[in-house]
This record gives sequence, structure tokens and C-alpha cells, in this order.
Amino acid sequence: MEKMLDLITGEVTKAFIACGYDEKYARVTLSNRPDLCEYQCNGALAAAKEYHCAPFMISDKVAEELKQSEMFESVDSVKPGFLNLILSKEYLASYMQSMQKDEERLGCEKAKNPKTIIIDYGGPNVAKPLHVGHLRSAIIGESIKRIGKFMGHEVIGDVHLGDWGLQMGLIITELRERKPELVYYDENYTGEYPKEAPFTISELEEIYPTASAKSKEDEAYKEAAMKATSELQAGRRGYQALLSHILNVSVTDLKKNYENLNVSFELWKGESDAQPYIPDMVEQMKKDGFAYMSDGALVVDVAKEEDTKEIPPCIILKSDGASLYTTTDLATLIMREQDYHPDEVIYVVDKRQELHFVQVFRCAKKTGIVPEDTKLEFLGFGTMNGKDGKPFKTREGGVMRLEMLMKNINEKMYEKITENHTVDPNEAEKTAKIVALSAIKYGDLSNQASKDYIFDIDRFTSFEGNTGPYILYTIVRIKSILAKYAEAGKSAKDAVIQPAHSDSEKALMLELSKFNAVMENAYEEKAPHKLCAYIYDLSNAFNHFYHETKIMAEEDAAVQAGYIRLLELTKSALEICIDLLGFEAPEKM
Repeated sequence: MEKMLDLITGEVTKAFIACGYDEKYARVTLSNRPDLCEYQCNGALAAAKEYHCAPFMISDKVAEELKQSEMFESVDSVKPGFLNLILSKEYLASYMQSMQKDEERLGCEKAKNPKTIIIDYGGPNVAKPLHVGHLRSAIIGESIKRIGKFMGHEVIGDVHLGDWGLQMGLIITELRERKPELVYYDENYTGEYPKEAPFTISELEEIYPTASAKSKEDEAYKEAAMKATSELQAGRRGYQALLSHILNVSVTDLKKNYENLNVSFELWKGESDAQPYIPDMVEQMKKDGFAYMSDGALVVDVAKEEDTKEIPPCIILKSDGASLYTTTDLATLIMREQDYHPDEVIYVVDKRQELHFVQVFRCAKKTGIVPEDTKLEFLGFGTMNGKDGKPFKTREGGVMRLEMLMKNINEKMYEKITENHTVDPNEAEKTAKIVALSAIKYGDLSNQASKDYIFDIDRFTSFEGNTGPYILYTIVRIKSILAKYAEAGKSAKDAVIQPAHSDSEKALMLELSKFNAVMENAYEEKAPHKLCAYIYDLSNAFNHFYHETKIMAEEDAAVQAGYIRLLELTKSALEICIDLLGFEAPEKM
């Protein structure tokens, strides 16, 4: 189904051509003066130079031609040469009817040439709990993935676990100090290792910070951890078995926490999965003359002549032969290329890592790890700050666990829901969780990803203003009206959306008509905040219509049924959008 703006532009284009003017001047935009018109075309101002006449002479002529079109209620030529357009109510209603026929997509077309896209988001380290620093990557990545899938692409989300390097050696070393009798430390052991892990998730989350602190104070302890890391990476059986336990216990817990955020991944790959690809990659880079030794490290130059700031060489191996994040990111690209041949790989990561990804992308293209036409995109996000404008912390000044943040907001939401109502506690708790998730996700996603934002619990949990709970409250209000209509024994199944009976009804239809254009734009720009802005405007338009219109008291059955159909369409648009943002609406609030 064509976008409304394209249909209007097509009609205006025909008029420009009929009047003898080039179609390039027929571009139509949403009006920047909605008090005067709904759409506008300013092409006559630019065309005047080419046709050597006053702009209004062109706009007058085109306006006369357009007045014959059934698409418009009015077309005005306004000096010095603006075309002000107002859609006809009948045309707009027919567009609503076409949207409604496509129940699942509301007229939004799928991509004609679907792409395979991998999104790298999440990025937690195993053996560590998720904290608020992981929130943005998870929420933004999940929404972009959902939007891409809705637009018809094959989108694969990869959590990309931090499960390699010294942290593993630290855990193995600390566990050995506590439980030296464990069979994993016996180099002569040839039997099968236990299926049960020798630690719980709580113990594991305590072992790592303890080991990390010890290694900073005890050089011998750090040496032992580095040796354990090296032996693990060299394939020592017992340590490989311990790594499996660490991953199983940690990933089970991570999955539970991500599930609470309504975030999922198609792939649970980690840095360890990329390790087998590193030796051949290094040899190929040397063989092709890209990699060379510099101060003991193996590097690849990635600077370009046109660079305005210094881009250091990409370090492939450190002087001791150890790999870095750069190495595993490049090896991961090799793995992804072999397994999926992606058209695009998107990294949803803190914007402070931009230089790292500039180096990785350039190195990957220069050395032929990915084809030249594979798009590598860094989507850097800003920090989530407290009301003091500094990165969000606990009251004690530490980094807040994600579980604790969720708990705090769930409790805040529960208080609000039970404040003025007598509700079943279990029902209230369930509703509070749903609404709390909308508060967190909408609070984050309504900001442009690249910008820092203030995480304000009081504002985000408000039922008024530009918040998730306000959007959900609007959907619940629509559900309530539809339920009352059905309870009255009525059905609008065979009814159609009628031409608007009021300005507020038409304003609601105009917002709905933007649906497919907003979807395309949110996908193209990887911008969930555009969806948030749309559903906020749509909710406002609905609530304005609702307050001005006696829907349930309408005596004309056909008019009332038309209202109900319009409400159903509004509900569908809002529900599709919140699903793409990663949350849902309760039945009651």
C-alpha cells in the first residue's frame, strides 16, 4: 500500500506536468503550519527561476489544475507561491479502510529485496550480573531487530558474550584456592567430568570480583590466573570443562534476566566461539602483507589519507601473542560471514567505543574478511544518567544491578496502581510488571539512541505526558470502549470507517495515515525514537477525539459503528508499535 505522502506527491506531480512544469518541483511535505493546511508544496518558489516568472503565477496555475482532483477538499495558492493542501474527508476515510483490510501490517509493505542482518547487542560478561550499563544495548538492539523483522528482513540477534580472556583464568584460580580437591585440577584425570557445576550463580558472581581484587594486590596470584588462562586457551581438559560449567550457569541466569526485559537472542555466541578462527586469520593477514610487527605487536594499518584525526593501527596480537577484543571481533566477522553471509552487521554499543569499531571495520574491509559491499554499522548509544547528570548509580555510589532497577520500578508501579483503587493484589502485581517494563523501555527508546539521557523514575512512571504508561493507558481506554460496545450486544464487523464528522476525528485519521511512512523511516534510520514520537502523537490525537466525541452515546448506529472501526484501527497501530518497542499492554489499568 502506497504511503499517503507518495500518493499526494503523485497527484501534485500530475498537475505540475499538466501545467507544463518539471515534475521535480512537485515535492509535497507535511505542513509546518497545521493551522493553515495539512500538506504543502513549495516547488513553485524554486521553479520560478527556471520559468522566469513570479512563483505565484506557477502555484496559481497548478492549484486550478488540482481543484479537479477528488483527493483534496481544498487547494490554495498563497503568495509568494505556496500550495496549501487539505485532504478530502472521503479520500482519507477510504485510505483508512484500505489500512484496515490489512489487519497484520495496516498497509505497510515488506522489503522487496530482504536482507540478512546480524545485530550484535547485549554484550554481557559471563560470571557477572547484568547491571544498568547493559540496559541500553539490550533495549535498543531488541527494538531495532523487531523493526527490521517487521519490514521483512531476516534479522539475527547475537548476544556476543564476554567469555574469554583473563576473567576465566581468575575464576579457575580462585575456585582452585577454595576447592583444590576438585577433579578439574587433576591433570592426570581421564574420566568424565561431573555434569553438575561446582558452584551456584550466586557463588560464581561472588568469585569473580574477589579474584579480580586479589589479582590487583598479589602478583603471584595474577601470574597463576594468567597461566590458567593460557592453559585454558591451549585446551587443557579440566579447564575446558570448568568453562562449560561457567557458561551454562551464567547463561541460564542471563537468559532469565533478559526474559524479564522481554529481550531475546537468536544466537548465544561468545568470544570463545571465535577463537578457532584466529590462527588462520593471523596467518592470512601476514601472508597477504597486511599485518606486520610493531614494537613487538602484530598490527594492521587502517589510517586513510583523508582522515582529519589520527586513527592508530589495528592491533591483532599483543607482544606476548595474546589476542584482544579487536582480534575476537574480526574473527567473529569471519565466523558470521561463513555461517550467514550477512548483508549488514550492526553493533549496538556504547558510543565511547567508536574508535575501536572504526579500526575493526576498516581492517575487516582492507583484509577481505568481509566483502566490500557488506555494510558494517556502529550504532553508538549515549549514557543513562541519574538526576545529577552523572552515570546512574545506587545510593551507595555503586553500579546498580539490573534486577534491582527492575524491582524498584515494579514496586513504584504497584504503588501507583493500588493507590486509588481496590484491586486484586495478584492482578495488580502482574499489571505493575507490564506497565513498569513500558516505563523503562519507553523512557529509554523515546530518546535518540546516540544521546545521553536522564533516567527519572518519577517521570517515566507517570500516567501523563510522553511516557510508556500514558501510551498503555490510551490502549487500555480503547480496549474498555470496545468491550462496552460488545457487551451491549453490538458488532461493527460489517461497518466501515466513515468520513470524519469532526476536526478531531480527521486529525486522528491523519495521524493513522502516517503509519507505513513512520515504519519505513524508523527502519532506515535505525531509530526507535521515531516510533515513540509517532505513538505519542497518535495517543494524543485519539484522546482529543475521545474527549470531544460521545462514542457510546452516539444514537446513529452506522456512525457509532464507524467510530468503533476507527478505534480498532488505532488500537492495532498502537499495539504493533509497542510490540516493536518490546513491551505490551495489559487488559486493565
